[in-house]
Amino acid sequence: MRIRSITSFFDPSFPSIDQDLARLASLSENLRATINAQVIPVLSTRLATVPFPYYLSGLSNTKQQSMVAALGQKARELGWQYLSLGPALPDHPWSYAAIPQLLSIAGDIFCSAVIADERCIYPAAVRASANVIRETAILTPDGFANLRFAALANVAPGAPFLPAAYHKHASPPAISIAVECADAVLTAFDGTTDLEASSASLIRQLEDLAAVISSIFTNLATGSGVDLLGFDFSPAPFPVDWCSLGGAVEKLGLSHIGGSGSLAAVAVVANSLDKGNWPRVGFNGMMLPVLEDSVLARRAEQGLLTIKDLLLYSTVCGTGLDTIPLAGATTQEQLESILMDVAALSVRLAKPLTARLMPIPGKAPGDATGFDFEYFASSRVMALEGQELKSPLNGDTPIILQPRNRRD
Repeated sequence: MRIRSITSFFDPSFPSIDQDLARLASLSENLRATINAQVIPVLSTRLATVPFPYYLSGLSNTKQQSMVAALGQKARELGWQYLSLGPALPDHPWSYAAIPQLLSIAGDIFCSAVIADERCIYPAAVRASANVIRETAILTPDGFANLRFAALANVAPGAPFLPAAYHKHASPPAISIAVECADAVLTAFDGTTDLEASSASLIRQLEDLAAVISSIFTNLATGSGVDLLGFDFSPAPFPVDWCSLGGAVEKLGLSHIGGSGSLAAVAVVANSLDKGNWPRVGFNGMMLPVLEDSVLARRAEQGLLTIKDLLLYSTVCGTGLDTIPLAGATTQEQLESILMDVAALSVRLAKPLTARLMPIPGKAPGDATGFDFEYFASSRVMALEGQELKSPLNGDTPIILQPRNRRD
C-alpha cells in the first residue's frame, strides 16, 4: 500500500489566507515526511480550494486567470504538487464555460463540475459539462487534459482524490488522506476459499493503517486548527498487475472482469470496504479507472469490458466512470446521455459518482490509446453508445429524484 495523496483544503476568501496556507503547508509536509519514514510511502501532496465560483465570481476572465495562476504558483512554492480549484456550480452557469481556460493555465491544475446533488439532476449542467469535455479534449493533441477534469454527481466536500477534491465553503483548513491499496485487496483475495476471512483480514489491515496515521496526525496537528476529515480507502490501482483492482476482482473466481458474474465479484469487494471502521470521507468504494489499471486496460483492449459494464458496476460500488478513452469524434449528445445516466444512478442510489471521460483527437473506437504517462496502461479507445436526449429529459428544469430508501 501507498498513500496516493495527502490532500489539504482551504478557502481562498479567508482574510488569513497567507497564514492559513503556510500553516497548512508545514503540517502537510511534516505529515508526509513522518508517514513516509515510519509507515508507508507517500506519493504526493495536493491542495484543494472551495468551489472556484465562490472566489472568482464577478472577476473578468483576465483577472480570473491571473488569480488562479497566482494560486498555482503559491501552491508550488509551498510544496504541493497539484491544485484542485473545485467544481463549477449550477447556480453559477458561467463557471462551466470558464473551465477549459482555467485548465490551460498550467498542467498541475484540476477542475470539476457539478451535474447532480443529493436530490437533483441539472440537465443544463450536464450539457455544459459535456461541452467542457469536448473543449478540453483539444487543449492538447493527445486529449490528455481531460485527466484533470471530472463531472461530479452527489460528491460531498473533502474527497481527497483529484479531480473530485474540493473544500466546504467558509470552513477552516483541513486535510484528508487518499490511499492506493489495490495491491492489498488483490493479496487478500488471491487464492482464497473463505471470502469472510479474506474480507476480515483486509479490513484489519486498513483499520490498523488508519489508526496509525490518525495518531501521527493528532501529534503533529495539535494546536494548528487543522482537522483530519478522514480517509478514502477506495482501492486506487497502479498500472501493473500486482496493483490491479481488476485483477483483484478476477481472483474471486472470474475468468475475466466484464463477463457475467463480475457484478457479484465487485459487490463482494465493495461490501468488504463497507465494513471498515475508520473516519470516512470521499468514496470508500471500488475504483475502476480503465487506463490506470493494467487488467482493466487489457480487458477493454480485448473488447471484454465495456462502458456499460463499468456503469453497471457503479450500482454496487463507486466511483463511477474513470479515465475512459473515447473517440475524438464523440459527440456532444453522446456525452450528455452518458453523463445523465451517471447522474441518475448517483441520485437514486444516494451515492457519490464521477465521470472522467477522455476523447482522444483523431482516434476511433478500437484504436490504440497511445498515451505516454507512467500512471496509464496501454489500451484501446472504447465505444460509447449514446443518443440525443430531448425535452423534457434534457430540458432546462432540474430533475428532482427521490433517493431510493434502503429497507432492511
